[in-house]
Amino acid sequence: MSTKKPNVILFGIDSLRRDHMSAYGYHRLTTPHMDRIASEGVLFEQHFSPSIPTTPAYANMLTGMDVFGTNVVALRHEGPLGGHVRTLAEVLQDEGYQTTCIGFTGNPSSRGFQTYLNYESWLPDETGRAPKAQNLNDVAIPELERLASDDKPFFLFLRHMDPHSPYLPPAPYERMFYGANEKDPSNRSMEPVYDFKPFATFLQSWIPEGVTDHEYVSAQYDGAVAYMDACMQSIFAKVNALGLDEDTLIIITSDHGETLYEHECYFDHHGLYDCTLVVPLILKFPGRVPAGKRVSEVTVIQDIMPTVLDLLDIDSGIEFDGRSFAGRWQAEPSDRISEFYITECTWMRKHGWRTPEWKLIHALEPDFHFKPEIELYNLVRDPEENVNVAEQEPEIVALLEQRMLAHIAKREQETGRRNPIYTNLNWHGKNKTFATSQDAYDSLGIGSIGGARSLQEKKAVPEEKKEGA
Repeated sequence: MSTKKPNVILFGIDSLRRDHMSAYGYHRLTTPHMDRIASEGVLFEQHFSPSIPTTPAYANMLTGMDVFGTNVVALRHEGPLGGHVRTLAEVLQDEGYQTTCIGFTGNPSSRGFQTYLNYESWLPDETGRAPKAQNLNDVAIPELERLASDDKPFFLFLRHMDPHSPYLPPAPYERMFYGANEKDPSNRSMEPVYDFKPFATFLQSWIPEGVTDHEYVSAQYDGAVAYMDACMQSIFAKVNALGLDEDTLIIITSDHGETLYEHECYFDHHGLYDCTLVVPLILKFPGRVPAGKRVSEVTVIQDIMPTVLDLLDIDSGIEFDGRSFAGRWQAEPSDRISEFYITECTWMRKHGWRTPEWKLIHALEPDFHFKPEIELYNLVRDPEENVNVAEQEPEIVALLEQRMLAHIAKREQETGRRNPIYTNLNWHGKNKTFATSQDAYDSLGIGSIGGARSLQEKKAVPEEKKEGA
């Protein structure tokens, strides 16, 4: 290994479901190249992103703090990331690292990089398909070569978007996992999707006209994951060709999962169900991380930054909310996580409490799916969370509510700030609080693909800090 400090490449894959990766046992071979990275490193079997969606999740990941620590809980976070926290990019820059962010320009959670590069990650090309990962490679591989040519170590953050709707993988991936007739007139499974007014325009803008089978759309998701995985291999190969393999920490993870056809949250990532909270995490770092290890202990997204700094032997002096799990694959940890607070502020403002057996979801405003204020799921008997037992188990509801409120009070006292789920009242940009589910249903909507993209973008990074196109 060279005397230069190790490099860091972080693959932040938007909307990647852990249970749709072959590395995690999925029946379709969707991620053979990421599977190989997992075989050469550590795979975490129970990794969670407790606060969804994108903006709070990446704020947690890139600061090592929970939502109380970041004060970021909403997708449409108003204002910048607070100056009371430091990002991983800022800490590494102070340690002499070059820092580059690809595909996440303008989001509050992307603060602190020296270089911002963009690529087309939403709109289809002239074929009607969206080669998102190849578009990223066209930008990332030259940047990787530039970073590697310098005598400074680097931190490269890659935000992949292929698993994020619209799911439009190019040929042959669009038919790789589907062989039926997607326009079968006897199949009516897409009717509730098209009838859901808030999303109908967006979904119909990219799902081919006449599709009646929801399995076809889910197969497009899997095809997008497989296509992305194949393109990621080009980056892995370039790392090897540049002689960086032994000197580079590789992290593969996601900000949240995806609902696909579950819970009436069609082909999106809202709803505090495990399909959105459970995400993959794979680390490879020769000599510092064992090969072929699987860790069953629960970890959370704010553990990533302290772990990275620990593996790099960097003492930032920051008191993180997350914990470093470097070395936990060898020693028996004494501070295991058994239960934790969960929040969402995308199309619904909700929070809750998750234990190994129970999931409590408490709506703070009526939602546009007309779901009840309180949901309770037995994760042992009903792991897919299809049967709400809140009315049958009022004592469990009361117990979990008590645990959640005690945690909130503790964190508010520790941070000196009100829980952001209570203060971010303009989370939807409508300057109102929904009185009824019908009000929410009539008020919210994605619109076009361009409209969906704009939800995640804020004021552009100043020109002197922005490079590329």
